[in-house]
Amino acid sequence: MGKKVIAAGHICIDITPAFPDYGARKIEEALLPGKLITMGAADVHSGGSVANTGLAMKILGADVTLRGKTGNDEFGEMIRAVLRRYGAEDGLIVSEESSTSYSVVIAVPGIDRIFLHNPGANDTFTSEDITEEMLEETALFHFGYPPIMRSMYENGGAELEKLMKKARGAGAATSLDLAAVDPLSDAGKADWKQILGRVLPYVDIFVPSIEELGFMLDRERFDRWQEKAGGKDITEVLDLEEDIVPIADMCMEMGCRILLIKCGAPGMYLRTAGSGEIGRISRRLGLDAREWAGRHQFEVSYVPDRILSGTGAGDTSIAAFLTAMTRGTDPDMCLHLAAAEGASCITEYDALSGLKSLEELTDRIRHGWKKASH
Repeated sequence: MGKKVIAAGHICIDITPAFPDYGARKIEEALLPGKLITMGAADVHSGGSVANTGLAMKILGADVTLRGKTGNDEFGEMIRAVLRRYGAEDGLIVSEESSTSYSVVIAVPGIDRIFLHNPGANDTFTSEDITEEMLEETALFHFGYPPIMRSMYENGGAELEKLMKKARGAGAATSLDLAAVDPLSDAGKADWKQILGRVLPYVDIFVPSIEELGFMLDRERFDRWQEKAGGKDITEVLDLEEDIVPIADMCMEMGCRILLIKCGAPGMYLRTAGSGEIGRISRRLGLDAREWAGRHQFEVSYVPDRILSGTGAGDTSIAAFLTAMTRGTDPDMCLHLAAAEGASCITEYDALSGLKSLEELTDRIRHGWKKASH
């Protein structure tokens, strides 16, 4: 097996009703009060960072332990059954006091997804759920979706800081992914700029989306993006130098060392610190500081074979990126593989059915997989 990885954080059941393709560009063109919509079959799969990124990494060949929390209920058993098929259920914590988290994913073709979400047992996940014994010899500790895990964002993010500091102190490289939040919820009202300011010094690899960062770090800029988008996907209207780079600057100043910003259909942006900082990332991960240092590049998406749903595309992109990293793959190919896995994911309704091996993706890339034009 390869380097030891822990993928921890949010886990849930995703329920995705299959919408017909109306050619809609705005959600109100597809969903109207009092309207009967004839749907396809609902797709029901495990979701969240642990099931999407973590399980994808395992399928891609990484030595991954999955660590999440479910309730002792039917949704929880469904999650455990999925993970059991891959021999990955042993790290799950079953809570008798909490329900299992679920999300209803409104994925209308041509429109960015809407999530109806119940956090359930995820709200009770703490740093104590990751033991010192688990972290022994771990090369990479990846944590996902703290914005929808109450214990991680309350009290100014003290528990999230404690967790990332604990993993870093145990000798692991650390990775962090975010999630979108409801602006009217407690998480949406939290001071995310302050939270990230105290957490990112303990994060080696930061892999959020541009929408999440805009909302959390520069609300005025985010509001301008929304106004400019006019109800369409924000990523369609962003400019690299004017919109994405200033947000990346803020993240780097807060202390992360490798930043990969998911920018939706257009692609993803990689930014890295200097060789001195990269050299401080755990040697267990085995990065070449000279290769990874001082990068500033945008990776344009590959053209997918078809588009059914964006569910899990960002998560599986990150899975490919991190798995390739653990194999010592060079930064350019890590980026290519991340973009390629995302393009593969959106050909299916769930996060895992479209997953392709890194070898298959590499072969297609080298044979001239066409890039999108943006």
